[in-house]
Amino acid sequence: MIDFTWKLFSQTGNIETYLLLKELEKREHNDNRQESHKGTSLNTKT
Repeated sequence: MIDFTWKLFSQTGNIETYLLLKELEKREHNDNRQESHKGTSLNTKT
């Protein structure tokens, strides 16, 4: 989806498409962070 959005933006220069691209990248980054933290917990109690 990100590749398609980038290609569309690069061909049209449409700012709304660029903003959509940035939103998709942000969501993907947040999803990746959540996945990397799944199953790991910090136990600070001693």
